[in-house]
Amino acid sequence: MNSALQIIISREYLERVKRKSFIISTILVPVLMIALMFAPAAIMIFDTPETKTVVVIDDTGKIASRLHNGDAVTFKSYTQPLDSARADQDIEAILVIGQKAIENPNGSIQLYYRGAPAMVTDAYISSQLESAIEDIRLESYNIPNIKQILEDVEIELSYPTIRIDKEEDTGTSSALSYVIALMMDMLLYMFILIYGSMVMNSIIEEKNNRVLEIVVSSVKPSSLMLGKIMGIGLVAITQILIWAVLLGASSAWLMPMLASIPSADADAEIFGAIAQLSDFGYVASLFIYMILFFIGGYLFYSAIYAAIGSAVDNVQDASQLSTVATMPVIIGIVASMSVIQNPDSTMAFWISIFPFTSPMAMMSRLPFGVPFWEIALSLVLLYVSFVGLIWICAKIYRVGIFMYGKKPSFVEIIRWARYK
Repeated sequence: MNSALQIIISREYLERVKRKSFIISTILVPVLMIALMFAPAAIMIFDTPETKTVVVIDDTGKIASRLHNGDAVTFKSYTQPLDSARADQDIEAILVIGQKAIENPNGSIQLYYRGAPAMVTDAYISSQLESAIEDIRLESYNIPNIKQILEDVEIELSYPTIRIDKEEDTGTSSALSYVIALMMDMLLYMFILIYGSMVMNSIIEEKNNRVLEIVVSSVKPSSLMLGKIMGIGLVAITQILIWAVLLGASSAWLMPMLASIPSADADAEIFGAIAQLSDFGYVASLFIYMILFFIGGYLFYSAIYAAIGSAVDNVQDASQLSTVATMPVIIGIVASMSVIQNPDSTMAFWISIFPFTSPMAMMSRLPFGVPFWEIALSLVLLYVSFVGLIWICAKIYRVGIFMYGKKPSFVEIIRWARYK
């Protein structure tokens, strides 16, 4: 690596790492992620449900007495006509149960409400009605203890999943793998777009300031472009490493607490998740592969962004041309949703080795376990494609940085790439 390239990389890296925005985002993002994880639970704990009184007009004479009060709903029998209940402004909700509600509940029950009922209220009323009607129907068969028999027969199945493709059998959790795949996919998608756009905007800014004309007098355009890409890429890697340290520290504190949960208080899925997160080799391999695919994906797409940035004079024109880079990324993230559902399918394999979609698709497959040769093939194709792409984009960059005042067409950009 020549000294000029080192200076460019160092300048791009230090200029961004020292910014307050980098420091704040590096600290704030993990805090926000933790807050988003615990926010639903906190809301459920501190949100005290407001009890609604529902008056019940029961024409069957059998259902109302079987409706049980809860935290969200209190049932109250009502013997007056419906019109009288609707006229009473103190009554918030009226449940009307028709005479044929037991035989045809969907056509015989109506709920009148002032405003719109909360989901928890509606769900509780539905569950109580279903339970009451089911009990009445069961009793009509005149089978002693039929409800107890059904409760004894009913089971809630929970079983562990053991991976046998390793030297030692280890527990795993499909739900946790799904969540990890989704999070890694979205992080990679976010980083590629954010830092790729950063390369493009940096080139546009320097082009407008005429700085590039001075710099290229002593540095080759290809070295300048590669220096910008590598310097900004190191900023992203620094941020990922900091987050990894924070995540590792949090896991070291949290995992012993989860591991101490007695078996009676947790099901097999939870223990599979704990075993999966406790597997240091599994977690470390995910992190290493994420870094490798991020570097490859970032280099691949940032070369395209650099070429676009050199070809235009302002961000508005760049946003129109940048669809060339953003569309494959979006297609990759959309395809990854299908890959997560079936990570071993033929389609998942081909999407995860095609360079334009492989970073996102392979991230979706890795938590479920992927043969090493497939990972190696995907990485080799990704990095080889970057070498070819950087050669083409460097040609566009070499011509584009000296073009001003006109937004080039795609045909012109292709012509630049063909210059010798």
